[in-house]
Amino acid sequence: MNANANYHPPDLRGRIALVAGATRGVGRGTALALGEAGATVYCTGRSTRAQKNRRSASARRDSAAEKKAMPDKYYANRPETIEETAELVSARGGKGIAVVVDHLEPDKVAKLMARIRKEQGQLHVLVNDISESAQQEFGKTFWQVNLEKGFAMFRNAVQTHMITSHFAAPLLIETAKSKKGSGLIVEIGDGDSYSYRGNVFYDLIKTTVIRQAFAMAYELRRKNVAAIALTPGFLRSEIMLEHFGVTEANWEEAIKKDANYATSETPLYAGRAIAALAADPNLMKKSGRVFSSWGLSDEYGFCDADGRRPHWGRHFAAKYGDTMNPCDDGFYKYWFGGAIEAVFPDWPK
Repeated sequence: MNANANYHPPDLRGRIALVAGATRGVGRGTALALGEAGATVYCTGRSTRAQKNRRSASARRDSAAEKKAMPDKYYANRPETIEETAELVSARGGKGIAVVVDHLEPDKVAKLMARIRKEQGQLHVLVNDISESAQQEFGKTFWQVNLEKGFAMFRNAVQTHMITSHFAAPLLIETAKSKKGSGLIVEIGDGDSYSYRGNVFYDLIKTTVIRQAFAMAYELRRKNVAAIALTPGFLRSEIMLEHFGVTEANWEEAIKKDANYATSETPLYAGRAIAALAADPNLMKKSGRVFSSWGLSDEYGFCDADGRRPHWGRHFAAKYGDTMNPCDDGFYKYWFGGAIEAVFPDWPK
């Protein structure tokens, strides 16, 4: 199916975006979606062609050794690079700019922001997609997990987001003040509820990024910059395709191994959700909340790369019952307001 016949991207020409963790997965999908909308996209990560040329043999994917790998080694021998992502962005009509950055190093992130300020003088969109970058220990309780690995994953998936948002916020605020349209920070997580996620560190990571979006939204509420969290559905990412032993061309073969994969989505789907958000003139009304790719597809009408509109929420409810418990107005009743707002209603100015 020709996706171009079913999808018309919003006009984001003149917009400047930073996608932290753009090498693969939702990060790459987001960079491509912003690119096809005409944006200039800074694509950051650690996987570069220079590193690729120096790589040696690593543990086989899904082997015992690979499952124990720490975040700094987990993607060491993957084929994807930020240069490739940037080229794909440009090929879709945007402008892709690859920058090597370790987002755990504040000085590197500060230099990145100084470069964007010097080269563009503005920033409209920040997407934090750096994940835990290691395999979770599902099946183990909190008294059985590897603490060193768990804390390393937490740093990789949470600390990087805070560092990047910290240094990006001033330019986002300046741009939103002087330019037409709202600024946007997106926290990529997994799940749009606050229910338990099957492993203590996975639960802490994925709920924390939602809370980060809310806290930033509160402090940005008078700055015309929105902060939201976003979850994709069952992904057809590079890692998941490899896990099932398929490619994007024959991904439906994986349904034989897991019937749920029939409702899977490419990383571009969540990316198009972000492009739609960035173009929404009423974006600030969504600030401080968590959304799903399928829910935003219902609202904005975008499709996936193959023209389909997979809906993980409906699929899950049909198979397992209405148990996902997404954050709704009842939840947000307790999310907003509170003691700080009552005592210090004007903070921050």
